[in-house]
Amino acid sequence: MPRFDDLIEADVPDAERSRLQHVHELLVAAGPPPELSPRLEAGPTLAMTLSRPAKPRGRRIALLAATIAILAVAFVLGYVAGNRGGGLASAQTTMQLSGTHAAPAALAALKILPADTSGNWPMKLTATGLPKLGRDGYYEVFLVRNGKIYAPCGSFVSKGNTRGIDVTLNAPYDLQPHDTWIVTKQKRGDRKAGTVVLRPTT
Repeated sequence: MPRFDDLIEADVPDAERSRLQHVHELLVAAGPPPELSPRLEAGPTLAMTLSRPAKPRGRRIALLAATIAILAVAFVLGYVAGNRGGGLASAQTTMQLSGTHAAPAALAALKILPADTSGNWPMKLTATGLPKLGRDGYYEVFLVRNGKIYAPCGSFVSKGNTRGIDVTLNAPYDLQPHDTWIVTKQKRGDRKAGTVVLRPTT
């Protein structure tokens, strides 16, 4: 191996020269690398390449499971990032509602639109089959949380025709992922929720 002074220029700074000399001494102490065997020096053959053992099936399954788990975590993180305060996704969500025994012919779709900058969630209810109520009667949409009525979201009336109705409502609340809605029939002056006429389709 060449002498250290023959490898380094004379104008190399002392600190750098000292570091390089230390590396040189380590290389000298390690000695030359062992020579390759003729087989290794020749490189891989076609037979060696084709005979490479396949990955065990268990390992492939584990890798697949890990990939699925990563995708699931990414989905959840994306969902949380797209929500406001842990509420519903900012993309449009539509809930199907079916009539109860009080209005067996009723059907409805409640579309929850993206929240505005103030935190209000506009909604659009499209319904058919709701009968016309008396002079003091009307329908109320209630937000249901954890199986209990949480708060009202708006009221409307129906003419009872087959064309149906389209109603714009609003939920000024911080919605949660499992929130649902029902529609009840009410009378003027009611202080509690009346008979349920529409509920989520199961």
